[in-house]
This record gives sequence, structure tokens and C-alpha cells, in this order.
Amino acid sequence: MKKTIQDCLKERILIIDGAMGTMIQRYKLQEKDYRGHRFADWQSDLKGNNDLLCLTQPGIIEEIHREYLDAGADIIETNTFNAQQISLADYHMESLAFEINIAAARIARQAADDYTARNPDKPRFVAGAIGPMNKTLSLSPDVNNPGFRAVSFDEVAAAYYEQVKGLVEGGVDVLLIETIFDTLNAKAAIFAIKKYFRETGQKELPILISGTITDASGRTLSGQTLEAFYVSVMHAKPLSIGLNCALGAVEMRSHIEELSQIAACYTSAYPNAGLPNAMGEYDELPEQTAHFIEEWAENGFVNIVGGCCGTTPDHIRHIAEHVASIRPRPLPVVEKELV
Repeated sequence: MKKTIQDCLKERILIIDGAMGTMIQRYKLQEKDYRGHRFADWQSDLKGNNDLLCLTQPGIIEEIHREYLDAGADIIETNTFNAQQISLADYHMESLAFEINIAAARIARQAADDYTARNPDKPRFVAGAIGPMNKTLSLSPDVNNPGFRAVSFDEVAAAYYEQVKGLVEGGVDVLLIETIFDTLNAKAAIFAIKKYFRETGQKELPILISGTITDASGRTLSGQTLEAFYVSVMHAKPLSIGLNCALGAVEMRSHIEELSQIAACYTSAYPNAGLPNAMGEYDELPEQTAHFIEEWAENGFVNIVGGCCGTTPDHIRHIAEHVASIRPRPLPVVEKELV
């Protein structure tokens, strides 16, 4: 019987993959590559719509997944960071949201299953990536009207519901709500996930939650402290909670330490490859990132580690090697009592 992700988390620190966008950039794709034959006459520019590549360049996406699996990733993320109606509206592709998600999940599923078959003792898992969206529920896009919102909770939840449906039908193992900078958007995603499983009667898939601390203040973009963020989403009973993006490992360390002390579930961390340089590129070498994350592991801060912006299979390979012999953070015993 195949081990579940819960089984594996008890045994070792799991490795999640690195940046999808960074790897796509290496292919230097042009407008015609994004369009393919099917969208050759599409009404708007499509270059930059990375999620669309699941339909027009599936071979490239699968190749990237396999590079991360070769590097030692236990968990690969679907190429669906912006694959919901609200974000896809930038390309007039709202109607393709479900199709992109189910295709992305199937591509990742095939790659993961191939590697699991090669080594059943190291099962590989697919995380359905659910990004933060390009519109927020907590912040106004109009500085002159702080009460204005570009989107409603119901609209956000409906968009996430369709995304969840595609990811689940495509065969993901877990659902990853990631890069959260507005907790209300994350709550809409949680609501959509719970509603989907309630209405379909299917067994719920585990939820992984990963927020983003945007600067040295230790707060999310919508103003929450790390502890407030944690308390706000724990009703989802996630398998793990963690941080990704915005910061490099050096800047993220104190926040990961704090989270490890308050979280009743598993913890995750996948930082950027340092902070971006003046050209927006990332200079931190794989061995540097791995060194920082190894120290977190040795101090018992983490259960799942990997990389975000700027990280590559080389970063993931070094991280996997550095934490391979380190025991995972034990789950704390949370006492429940009334005072």
C-alpha cells in the first residue's frame, strides 16, 4: 500500500519543489510559443500566461516537474498559480480555468506516478497550487476610496471552487493555498474547498497553507502579524502551515522560528533564493540556500522545505541533501482546557 503524505511527514522532512516561473523563463518562450496552434488568433497577448502552457506546451511543464523530481522533490506543485477566472480575465481566458487546472493536475500526476513506480519507498505527491489572485478582498485598489473593493467574497470563492474542482478531478493529492498576502482571499479559498467536498461527498484532501510576510515588520500585506494569520486560518485544520516567497531564507528565519513554536500542525518553508537584485534576478547560490535551511532543520523548525522565486532544481537538490539525515519537527502536544 502506498504511503500517504501523513505517513511520510512522520518519518522525515519532505521536500517541495522550487520555482516554476524561474524554470519557464529559461526556455525563453515567445508569444507564438504561448499561443500554440489553438490560440494563434486569440484577441489579446498571451506571453506571460504561464498557466496556459499546460495546454499549449505540456511537454515543457512535464519536463520541469521531472527535473524537480530528479532533484529529490517529494511534492511537486501544479502549474496553476493564477489559474482561476479572476486572474485569467487579464487574458480574456476565464472560460478556460477548469480545463487548465485539470490538465495541469494530470501532467503533474503522470510525472509523480512515474517516479513513485520507480521507487515505491519514496512516494511522490502532487500539490494543487492555489495562488493569492490578482484582486484582494481586504485592500482597496483606489487610494481615494478605501472602502472600495474590486471583487466580492462570493466572486472569489466561486472562482476558487472551479479551480479546486479541476485540480481534484485531475488527481492531486493535496491542495496548497500559497503565497497568501490577504487572509480574506485565503479564507475564500478554504470556504471553496470545504464547500466542494461537502457538495460532492468526496473524502476531503489535506490542505496546506502558506502565507507571505512581505517585509521586516513581520506582517502580511494586509497587516496581520504571523500569529494573527495563523489563528485566522487554523479553522481549516490544515495538514501544514508555513511561509513562502517575498523573503530569502536569512530574512525569513525569525518568522519560521516563531511559527514553529505556535503551530499545532506541521510547518513548511520555501523561501526565495535570497532577495532580488537591481535587475529583479536572484543571486543566492544553491549551497547557500541549503545551508540556511539546514540550520532551520537542525533547530527543529520545519517539516516541509523547498524553494520559491529564483530557486531551481539545483537549489532543491542541495536542500534535499542537507536535510536528508535530520529528524523532522515533532508535532507539539496541544492541551485543550477551559480556564
